[in-house]
Amino acid sequence: MSAPSDQRILVGVDGSEASQEALRLGARLAQALGAPLEAMACAGDPTVLDSDLLIDDEALRAGYRRMLTGTVEAVFGDHVPENLTLTVTNGRPAGRLITESETAQLLVLGRRGRSGLLGSLGSVSNACVAYAHCPVIVVRG
Repeated sequence: MSAPSDQRILVGVDGSEASQEALRLGARLAQALGAPLEAMACAGDPTVLDSDLLIDDEALRAGYRRMLTGTVEAVFGDHVPENLTLTVTNGRPAGRLITESETAQLLVLGRRGRSGLLGSLGSVSNACVAYAHCPVIVVRG
């Protein structure tokens, strides 16, 4: 088993204010734990039920990369953590984050994303709280 400092802190990023807060907290926790930090954007529709949906449209993926880079710039400015990795992956956000949580020591998410669905938790954070393979912190934002 890997030492906790070898396992990454995974942060789900969708460009929302709540995910910016999640990235800030994830960075503080990664620094305190001496762990790598990964900001992940998922190029898929959170309201689509098929968790295996893959989006192969390179223009769409490029848009997600721009959103992720813009979020990192908005959160950190010129002080981007050295241990930060940016990842854009295909698939439904909840499904991808749950799968990726198998190799993370912690998953950090914003309470509500950009979908506009009503409720105390967004659909992605709700699913991750229920099914993630590691502890989950949900930031109010």
